[in-house]
Amino acid sequence: MRNKINREKLISRLVKIRTEKGLTQSIVAKNLGRPQSFVSKYESGERNLDFIEVFEVLESLGSDPIEVITEMYR
Repeated sequence: MRNKINREKLISRLVKIRTEKGLTQSIVAKNLGRPQSFVSKYESGERNLDFIEVFEVLESLGSDPIEVITEMYR
């Protein structure tokens, strides 16, 4: 049986990628053209990301969205 991707697992992965790359929330927000509070809110679970936003965030982190999602799903 495959692993399920849930919101908490996805957010944890996004935070891990960001911190492993040494990026701050402010840098990610700038890459996205959004305020720092946008990153803070999705990382804290206060805001949900839609499908397209997940891809945009992963790309702003310099990660291949398909690769990350596939890896998480295994």
